[in-house]
Amino acid sequence: MTEPTHSGEAHGGALAERLNWLRAGVLGANDGIVSTAGLVVGVAGATDSRSALLTAGLAGLLAGSMSMAAGEYVSVSTQRDSEMAALALERRELREQPEAELEELTQLLEERGMSREVAREAAEQLTERDALRAHARVELGIDPDSLTNPWHAAWASFLAFTVGALLPLLAIVLPPAGWRLWVTVVSVLAALVLTGWTSARLGAADPTRAVLRNVVGGALAMGVTYAAGTLLGAVGV
Repeated sequence: MTEPTHSGEAHGGALAERLNWLRAGVLGANDGIVSTAGLVVGVAGATDSRSALLTAGLAGLLAGSMSMAAGEYVSVSTQRDSEMAALALERRELREQPEAELEELTQLLEERGMSREVAREAAEQLTERDALRAHARVELGIDPDSLTNPWHAAWASFLAFTVGALLPLLAIVLPPAGWRLWVTVVSVLAALVLTGWTSARLGAADPTRAVLRNVVGGALAMGVTYAAGTLLGAVGV
């Protein structure tokens, strides 16, 4: 009786986790696009030197990707430490007060809509099979077999940001001087439409609003930095 339930939870949890990772990757790429575009467009407002643009773009790409990776590593490590601590506490409680934990699991299953008798039977079967896993999933919402790896998260953020940052970097340095700014602006806005639409679809949200927010935010960032770069270039800074 309990097998279909756990199979469904496992598949649903795995799918949700994959979607979350994919959406995080899209948002990381979006950050790379906007931050690097703002940087290189700002420098383009002050100079048309290809070497200056390349240096600024590469510096922004490396600084941003490393910052994203470090931040994700710290965040996920903290989450993993909390999950490990919760599992350790649950393991000790199962060892010291098994009856109380069995009753707690029964009540949790009752709260999910099972009758008292069915919940008790399911709790006993789950406890016999793997008590810690049962409590981790039902009580804590944690899958002991799928704890998030901080290194995986860090590399994923690094790569996502790098991929996004490469677009404005290449767009600003490859075309002829007279075309650089417009090629960059158009390619960045097109990429922001794509990332906004993708992130909205993955999150089951309204794509129109997400795309509009993305495009307006990116355009504003490029406009502000270009104005600042132009002003600084005009005064000879």
